[in-house]
Amino acid sequence: MVVRAEHDRAVLAGLLSRDPVLHAYQLGDLDDFFWPYTSWFRRGESVVLLYHGAVPPTLLAFARPAQVGAVAALLGEVAPVLPARLYAHLSPGLESVLGGAFRVTAAGPHLKMALTDRGRLAAVTPAGEVLGRADLPRLHELYAAAYPGNWFDPRMVDTGRYVGIRDGGLLVAVAGVHVVSAAHRVAAVGNVTTRPGWRGRGLAGAVVARLCGLLAAEVDHVTLNVAAGNPVAVRLYERLGFTRVADYGEFTLVARNESRMAGSAAAGGVEAAGADLA
Repeated sequence: MVVRAEHDRAVLAGLLSRDPVLHAYQLGDLDDFFWPYTSWFRRGESVVLLYHGAVPPTLLAFARPAQVGAVAALLGEVAPVLPARLYAHLSPGLESVLGGAFRVTAAGPHLKMALTDRGRLAAVTPAGEVLGRADLPRLHELYAAAYPGNWFDPRMVDTGRYVGIRDGGLLVAVAGVHVVSAAHRVAAVGNVTTRPGWRGRGLAGAVVARLCGLLAAEVDHVTLNVAAGNPVAVRLYERLGFTRVADYGEFTLVARNESRMAGSAAAGGVEAAGADLA
């Protein structure tokens, strides 16, 4: 079966929308906001995405257990044309396919979660105001203090889907989105954090509840990624009505062939929803 670079958004949307909670990030990246930063590869009904808007580029390849073999075959054929350094989000087992061409370093198991119980969400009192470009200095300062090393695209505040809580003039909690697509009815919550010293007051839950309320009118599927080893965050999202829908791993990949290394970017990548929340 032939691997092809796929440029037809309608074809990609048709394949990815069969499992919108698993492929929420990819569906969001079909929008004009992200499309110029994407490269897509398809083999039959299997699709992988290389996102160039992060440093290094980020590879996304997800499959339900019955489809892992097909996606693995696609990854094996795409591997020779991938960048020499990249970050990757991969369904369990897919990392082994890339081990021949790359040194694979695990960043830990992660969960994909989706909002499935809006009754639980309704039990949480929402709080927070919509943030904009004028708030970017405060956002950067908050992330430096509370969530260092997170991946934050400042353009995302233009979506109107970043919500923050202030104490006086100080931004102390925030929740935002990595992607949001009214066209494909999906959103991925991300960059959720609470400033040290303000944790334990329910601010993260309140600001996520406010954000989900804003998203309710434009999307059907609200999803997020979270590190499996972050039980505080997992419990928070479960309390808000999110449930686990898939496991995946995050990895740093560095080419074994040194001739591919020239011009490669340094480490980085797309982060999970939030590391420091309580």
